[in-house]
Amino acid sequence: MDSFSTLIRTASHEQHVEAETSTFMSDLLGGRLGVAAYARYTEQLWFVYEALEAGAGRLASDPVAGPFIRPELFRLPALERDLEHLRGPGWRDSLSALPATRAYADRVRECAERWPAGYIAHHYTRYLGDLSGGQIIRDKAERTWGFAKKGDGVRFYVFEEIPNPAAFKRAYRELLDAVNADELERQRIVAECKRAFALNTAVFRALGEEFPLSA
Repeated sequence: MDSFSTLIRTASHEQHVEAETSTFMSDLLGGRLGVAAYARYTEQLWFVYEALEAGAGRLASDPVAGPFIRPELFRLPALERDLEHLRGPGWRDSLSALPATRAYADRVRECAERWPAGYIAHHYTRYLGDLSGGQIIRDKAERTWGFAKKGDGVRFYVFEEIPNPAAFKRAYRELLDAVNADELERQRIVAECKRAFALNTAVFRALGEEFPLSA
């Protein structure tokens, strides 16, 4: 029988591919969009991570979600430095969430407050994705828009406190395998992972509408 971490990975594979191959992401990584599109995307990430990390302190002692709360993963300070670099010191004044982003952040917040096992699904889809695919985005961003290597503008993708991402991901999957949940609850976590990817894809779709490539 497959481990829970394998189950999660295979069950959400289709949505994962859909998110990664969205038109907006393809255009962004292909260098066909300007730095304004990258800044707008970074801004949307701020709302999602604010929802993820605002409730983290309270969840640290939770028997289900607690083991996943790892400060070395936290992205908000890095995101804020990137936004200051991209948007200037008054970046907070112009911060605005797309409706799709608001829906995503609201769902994350709802899980953080009411359903710790569901919170794990969002934690997994975001942080493990950032540790993996995020590095491709960082590399492209540095080359396309000339950001300093691992510097301002791409700090979100730099996990300074995780020197060995492969070992960290292995340990994270072991946490998933040992998650304090029965079979039915595990099935609900898998379903929430799929929902997380769908919410993320909706944000990409909305960004694609805001930054269409001129025909």
